[in-house]
Amino acid sequence: MVMCHGFGAPGEDLAGLAGTYAERCEVRDLAPIMLFPAAPIDLSGEGMPGGRAWWRLNMARLMELTMKGTFGEMRTEEPPGIEEARHALVDSIEIASEKFGAKKLPLLLGGFSQGAMLAVDTALRGLSSPPAGMALYSGALICENQWRANGDLLRGCKIFQSHGRQDFILPVDTGKWLGEFLSEFSLQHELLLFDGPHTIPISSIDKTIDLLEAILPKGN
Repeated sequence: MVMCHGFGAPGEDLAGLAGTYAERCEVRDLAPIMLFPAAPIDLSGEGMPGGRAWWRLNMARLMELTMKGTFGEMRTEEPPGIEEARHALVDSIEIASEKFGAKKLPLLLGGFSQGAMLAVDTALRGLSSPPAGMALYSGALICENQWRANGDLLRGCKIFQSHGRQDFILPVDTGKWLGEFLSEFSLQHELLLFDGPHTIPISSIDKTIDLLEAILPKGN
């Protein structure tokens, strides 16, 4: 189970959910190996002490898109630095799989915000084989043309996605666009829209554990 944090968060941000994941897994007799990689870019020198990023964001442009309501322009943009982030994540997964003897285990790949976008990009353009499942919190559709070229890789991937209706950082429409894209290819895609901001509600964690249980081979 590999979960990637969002832009500006500390590297251990989603690791704070490990206990919550573990409690719910224990009830179902599940014991996943959990990996919470830290993004490679340190934002401390940019006014975000302890903050990290998978790739840098043009904050002025994001504010402009927010003010004009033109987030649709993001759909086809490929952020500079996403390739390097993808390679770094793949390396982390491979090193951890080797260390913990997990190469033959099904992979649940996901993340929050920027981490969710990286997870999709890595599933489509990085891994040697697609993950068994994906859990995507408050993500958005980017790199649409590049992703679409490899979309068929997601046919057998079970995907859970959530997004807040009051998300003012990545408006709910950006999550809906991602959902529409994923549902074109994945045969098992679920989008949960919840009343809340840019966050991960408990309902999304519960759905993630449902997904984790679903991708395990029968008898495990």
